[in-house]
Amino acid sequence: MKTDIQIAQESTMKHIKDVAKEIGINEDELELFGEYKAKISMDIWDRIKDNKDGKLVLVTAINPTPAGEGKTTTNVGLSMGLNKIGKKTMTTLREPSLGPSFGIKGGAAGGGYAQVVPMEDINLHFTGDIHAITTAHNLLSALLDNHLHQGNKLNIDPRRIVWKRVLDMNDRALRNIIVGLGRRADGVPRQDGFDITVASEIMAILCLASDISDLKERLGRMIVAYDHDKKPVTADDLDATGALTILLKDAIKPNLVQTLENTPAIIHGGPFANIAHGTNSIVATKFGLKLADYVVTEAGFGADLGAEKFFNIVSRFAGFKPAVTVIVATVRALKLHGGVPKNDLNEENIDALKKGFENLEKHIENVQKFGVPVVVAINQFPTDTDAELKLIEEKCTNMGAEAVLSEVWAKGGEGGIELAKKVVDAAENKDSNYAPIYDVDQSIEKKIETIAKEIYGADGVEFSKKARREMNKLAELGLDKMPICMAKTQYSFSDDPSLLGRPSGFTVTIRDLRISAGAGFIVALTGDIMTMPGLPKVPAANKMDIDKDGKIEGLF
Repeated sequence: MKTDIQIAQESTMKHIKDVAKEIGINEDELELFGEYKAKISMDIWDRIKDNKDGKLVLVTAINPTPAGEGKTTTNVGLSMGLNKIGKKTMTTLREPSLGPSFGIKGGAAGGGYAQVVPMEDINLHFTGDIHAITTAHNLLSALLDNHLHQGNKLNIDPRRIVWKRVLDMNDRALRNIIVGLGRRADGVPRQDGFDITVASEIMAILCLASDISDLKERLGRMIVAYDHDKKPVTADDLDATGALTILLKDAIKPNLVQTLENTPAIIHGGPFANIAHGTNSIVATKFGLKLADYVVTEAGFGADLGAEKFFNIVSRFAGFKPAVTVIVATVRALKLHGGVPKNDLNEENIDALKKGFENLEKHIENVQKFGVPVVVAINQFPTDTDAELKLIEEKCTNMGAEAVLSEVWAKGGEGGIELAKKVVDAAENKDSNYAPIYDVDQSIEKKIETIAKEIYGADGVEFSKKARREMNKLAELGLDKMPICMAKTQYSFSDDPSLLGRPSGFTVTIRDLRISAGAGFIVALTGDIMTMPGLPKVPAANKMDIDKDGKIEGLF
């Protein structure tokens, strides 16, 4: 079997102007990056804003495992399958981060014959959006430290600076650093650190902003520190907002590319799915809904993180009404959730599959709590047996969620036709009664408890002393009436990554709270969530190469 990058390199791409034309985008509404990439002008909105919205399909998954689920692959394959059955369709996805691409994950543009292209460009520098965010974020850091050095007129407490620096690379050595060492002219010494760029609040803001004016307003609200009177200091207070917005004036424009079968794809923004909300920009999805009959989008990690945040944060802010949710699962991953070691997943094991199905069962129940119809996509592997597939199909049907085999990795859009038909049937014949599961005006404690009990299945929530102090401070500052963005392990419903399947009898511990005032949500931190990942023992970067003709190998 060919590698993903080999398949991508052998594809026949259309000129991006032709892809745009088929979806109703005019040539003068594009800013070209070569022949196969383009940014879409924000001016297009005035022309398309009164178009009827297409139907929004959210792709999510069970809790991820080392066995693999194929969520992005399913997203891309489903969009191509929908086009094959005559539905004018676009896919919207996040931009890959360089850190995971060179670390352990590899590329993030789908897989097999269900990919977005040009694959190398998308997984590397693309159109420079993430670099722009890195620069804007670090400009604010520089302005903050310069303010301290030049006399600290705002009376900032150096011990209460909450704004770190960022870099789009996995580099554990930068998690905790000291800045300002050396001569007096070299700045004020203080403790600092780096996060990966996709964990930056600016990334979250870019993806939640509706236009450049909204972007500018949100950037100004970002809290970077607290003064000696414990009052927040914002980007506006540092007179930084205008410069930050200038650096992001092009990054806010969505990027148009295509799938292997030339289905239009908008890839824009890439917030972390645990520390942030984990889905592409609202602008990208809004544009797609005005240009297509169906838009297939995706939320990061399992439905307990990505879909929960899509429903409670993204859809709430954007006014989206998802028509259908597709939950991706594999027989192999469910058997792993049922206790089967990774090396034994190729063997039929009905008992383990029954036990592991409880994980999928809980995800189905959760999506149904938001009032959205569910279709389960079983990403098929050659080792799956008829008995195993039949078991999943029967159990899903009993829950009111039809299951369908997906073979998009091996067959592209052709392998997604049956899935596409089920999605269309659900979208056109079942009512979506989407609604968030909590009111933002409830207390922080009540909102977190609702997520933990209703979505995770926890018995309750414990708050550390530090978390309670932050909770009280946010209430005093009037910053408590926002959605909650849970920072939790992706591997389990609980905050313990070792508890697979559908755990019960556990309590979620909130160790700290952080306010993302510009993005408009409160981050609740559980467990040990890394905002600056490290590289593995053998990074993916060690296996990459490029020949004299510029052909890349080993990207995925």
